[in-house]
Amino acid sequence: MEHLSLLLIAMFLMAFCLLGQWFTRTIVTAPMLALGFGTLLAWGDLVPEQITEDHLHVLAEISLVILLFLDAARIDIRGLLRRHTWPLRTLLLGMPLAFLGGTVICWLLFPDWPLAVAALIAAILVPTDAALGQSVVMNPDVPERHRRAITIESGLNDGIALPLILMLAAVVAPAASAPAGGWVLYTLLQVTLGPLVGAGLGVLGGVGLIAAQDRALTSPLYEGIATLSLAAAAYFAATTVGGNGFIAAFAAGIGFACIVRDRCKFVFDFSESEGQLLSWSAFFLIGALLVPDAITSLDAPMVAAIALSLLIVRPLAIWLSLIGSDADPASRLFIGWFGPRGLATALFALLVAEQLAPELGDFILHLAINTVWISALLHGVTSVPLAKAFAGRTSGKVTAE
Repeated sequence: MEHLSLLLIAMFLMAFCLLGQWFTRTIVTAPMLALGFGTLLAWGDLVPEQITEDHLHVLAEISLVILLFLDAARIDIRGLLRRHTWPLRTLLLGMPLAFLGGTVICWLLFPDWPLAVAALIAAILVPTDAALGQSVVMNPDVPERHRRAITIESGLNDGIALPLILMLAAVVAPAASAPAGGWVLYTLLQVTLGPLVGAGLGVLGGVGLIAAQDRALTSPLYEGIATLSLAAAAYFAATTVGGNGFIAAFAAGIGFACIVRDRCKFVFDFSESEGQLLSWSAFFLIGALLVPDAITSLDAPMVAAIALSLLIVRPLAIWLSLIGSDADPASRLFIGWFGPRGLATALFALLVAEQLAPELGDFILHLAINTVWISALLHGVTSVPLAKAFAGRTSGKVTAE
């Protein structure tokens, strides 16, 4: 039976890749398929016994370190600060508005939990994942400025939200499980030492890479390995001194990007190749190990919270954040809708649940996982038709920034 399960997984992956280009023109996305296939295997009792939640935790940590680093490393930070007003507004205004709106909604819908729990849930639901809307961000008919706004926001909001998530998790964590010195000191060290160590290593790594390139001491193959090693070094260096490794990886990516800019092709190529396999694997394990239990916990308040988060809170926050810019109403709606909740939301919830009381940890994890699969479905099925409609509306118009 185990061999049959592994055979099905291998055949699924091969079939998807053979039809991958065709899928990009349909309403079916890779994350949607990976989640669905994993869930079907679980319902059919076909998940291999050797695949456990321990494997998911390991993959979650590896994925977060690499994706946080590469998301930050791909962004032109200087250009963002100078001219990209839409993503800057969505990050600096839209994110806080979405967090505040989500906190109010969760506080009203889950009155049995303290306000800090509502805030923690809202923070976990803030990050977006452009991978769930590939038909939008990869569609050349959609104006580049709109695609860039969605991609930049998605690349940076997970790292920006992480310190807040860690602080709120420390507030609601049981006092009995607090580390030496208490949660306040622990969290303070996590959110200060992490970015300091990470940014420093990122800058040093960038300087070292450029020096090696200028002297013809390296090649693209070795540069890729060095880049992944830099992300790992930032993670382990921060955890060694008491900082948070995930924040360090994100900060290292920013420091690296500021120095290297477009001189390391690997940070773009990895996300389009090996990074895709890493992401699909995580979605598959989430579907196989977490989605079935999460679905059984769905009730009216949880469905309402998810619906309001996806349909009202996020779109309204982005709409308000772009007031005063040159984004027309249709652009505000378009950018606001394509903020799917994906890998970051699931992995943040998975990691945070470990330090919370079991009942609360399970509740937050189930809410996050249900949000992810519902978002994958809604944003997946709407990505192609809405992108086509929006592209048709804006054809012939020039939008430059």
